[in-house]
Amino acid sequence: MRAARLIKMVLLLQSRPAMTAAELARELEVSERTVTRDAQALSDAGVPVYAERGRAGGYRLVGGYRTRLTGLARGEAEALFLSGVPGALREMGLEDAASAARLKVSAALLPSLRDASRTAAQRFHLDAPSWFREPETPGLLPAVADAVWDDRRLTARYRRGEDEVVRELEPYGLVLKAGVWYLCARVADGGSFRVYRIDRFTAVEPGEERFTRDGEFDLPAFWAERAAQFARSILRAEVVVRLSAEGVRGLPYAVDAPAAREALEAAGGPDADGWVTVTMPVESEEVALAQLRALGAEAEVLAPAELRERFARDARRLSALYGDDGRPEAPPART
Repeated sequence: MRAARLIKMVLLLQSRPAMTAAELARELEVSERTVTRDAQALSDAGVPVYAERGRAGGYRLVGGYRTRLTGLARGEAEALFLSGVPGALREMGLEDAASAARLKVSAALLPSLRDASRTAAQRFHLDAPSWFREPETPGLLPAVADAVWDDRRLTARYRRGEDEVVRELEPYGLVLKAGVWYLCARVADGGSFRVYRIDRFTAVEPGEERFTRDGEFDLPAFWAERAAQFARSILRAEVVVRLSAEGVRGLPYAVDAPAAREALEAAGGPDADGWVTVTMPVESEEVALAQLRALGAEAEVLAPAELRERFARDARRLSALYGDDGRPEAPPART
């Protein structure tokens, strides 16, 4: 532990002209007294660490000293490629590895380029979770991530409806979608590939046995295919809707966009009034009611009859609420 801290201290000093004891203590997560002892230990080992006294003092390396301890370990190199998603790294337990990798890269750069990581971070940031929800990190995620990195078989217990199921899995990859973590895994001993929500795992136990990855497996392609299958699988009802030109433009924003585009492509031309009739899959009539309300008077539901009647009832209620009751019309809002 101390050896790793000493190496990190050298790399920090190598990447900057000088650092105060307080700055080093903060970076190394130790006390300033420990920083002083570590600096003395480095000096005793032949590393030219020079301490400048006074309020503006600090520590620096003398004579352009360069360490050769900048080679990346495998875990650090892998974490470096994920450094654009700091929240995901933290949740998977890889924050320290990524920090060490960035520090080694920074130490290897020319002095004029050492602020590259800071300037990039000030210009680009990825915020994966969706709006208006507080993401919750599954407690078992770090253990699952370790198994993914090590190609180690995993025994998982997870909730499926009212029951709990136990499976031995070969964990191939993790996906973070809208703040929710998923595991793409193959059921052990030649089973099929499946997707599991990690927050539904109640227990995981990594085994000692490693599995051999299928070299043809492509995580992004697999996820895209399964995500498309899932989106289609929940579209179990069908509605017929007549749309104005404005409704045609707004439909992909109100309902499932791929389903809307396919329905519009399959539709015939506009009628005498310029309206287009589409037949479209939806999750349910209840969901269609909520989604198509967003189009207002630009959409007329033709079928099913029960859904059309629900829109008619809504229209009557709105008419009663906003209809002419003798009161003067409110002036238009200023823009």
